[in-house]
Amino acid sequence: VQVAESGGGLVQAGKSLTLACAVSGSIFRANYMAWYRQPTGKQRELVAEITDGQRTNYTDSVQGRFTISRDARNTMYLQMTSLKPEDTAVYHCNARGRSPRGLYDSWGPGTQVTVSS
Repeated sequence: VQVAESGGGLVQAGKSLTLACAVSGSIFRANYMAWYRQPTGKQRELVAEITDGQRTNYTDSVQGRFTISRDARNTMYLQMTSLKPEDTAVYHCNARGRSPRGLYDSWGPGTQVTVSS
């Protein structure tokens, strides 16, 4: 199962950006999907997560500014508004579920988000 992110880029503070994550290689809907981010020189941290039942959870620093969603299959989105320079990081997608080959826990290579002040 492969995961790929898209939509990163350079934006000014206060602007918006939407990231997408596509899962391929499984005919089943992922049980769990999440966005993580890793600023340069820092540890990777959870940004937002969404279950198959559409339950969501956000880290405190993005609550009210970011919205996680997913479609009926295996594409997930992260709508980011009111971006701040401290949101600058590589954003990674994580997907977990079942495939014809068994359980998977897959990560994408990441997409860079840079917010200028």
